[in-house]
Amino acid sequence: MLTTSPGILVYDADCGFCKRSASAIAHPGIVETKPWQSIRDLSALGLPTETSCSAAYWIPPQGQVRRAEAAISAALVARGGLSRILGAVIGVKPLQPLAASIYRLIARHRHSLPGGTNACRLP
Repeated sequence: MLTTSPGILVYDADCGFCKRSASAIAHPGIVETKPWQSIRDLSALGLPTETSCSAAYWIPPQGQVRRAEAAISAALVARGGLSRILGAVIGVKPLQPLAASIYRLIARHRHSLPGGTNACRLP
């Protein structure tokens, strides 16, 4: 039997909106979610220690770590089902600048989104 490791979506546990979003994307055995605060050695996973709270990161079983909208796109594609379609749309080259702008807008205002609190405010 062939087994593969799940990818890991790293998020900010201090942000309720991020926690809810990560929970919605999680799929046991395929997409694991982990708050960056629970990872002892971020650099061992290829994550920058100084900016981990500023974006979501996707750590695939094999391949390149992705950040921000590219992380969300890759996690949704990996999750499969209808999520795969949304992830693929987010990742289409001509739409990437728009996806990046939307991601930045959401990140900047995550404290006012459902589940968000003042702790979600980015510095």
